Formats: sequence, structure tokens, C-alpha cells
Amino acid sequence: MANIVSAKKRARQSLVRRDRNQQMKKAIRGLEKKVRNAISSKDKDAAASLLKDYSSAIDKAATKGKYHPKTASRKISRLTISMNKALNS
Repeated sequence: MANIVSAKKRARQSLVRRDRNQQMKKAIRGLEKKVRNAISSKDKDAAASLLKDYSSAIDKAATKGKYHPKTASRKISRLTISMNKALNS
């Protein structure tokens, strides 16, 4: 454990940030799961609205630095492609 006051503060801050990051990533994973379930059940309207929410959330996370911007873009792109394949065929 740290002995210096500033090091103790940094340790506290890192724990708070870690919890916040984990909550955001967990919410995004939950949204992705909901989109995939809507795609597999062939519910086009629900899948489209959930995909919009998912892409908004992951873009916000990328803006805040929780995901790399290219990672966020790739995840959105792959999910959109899988939705279009499944629901338009």
C-alpha cells in the first residue's frame, strides 16, 4: 500500500475509474447481447432500435477513451453486417 498522500489518492481514483469503466463496458456487452438476441429471433424493428442504442453507447465509450475508436467502429460494423445478413435474407 502507498504511504505518500498523493499515491493514496491516485490509488483511490484508480479504483473509482476502474469501477466506472467496468460498469460502462458491462452495459455495452448487455446491449450487444440484446441486439444479437433480437437478430436471432428475426425481430427487425427491435434489432434496429437496439442497434442504434448500442452504437450510440459504444461511440460514447470510445469518445471517453474506454474503447479505441477503431475497436468501437469495428464492433458496430460487424454487428450491423450480421443484422443485415440475417434479416434481409
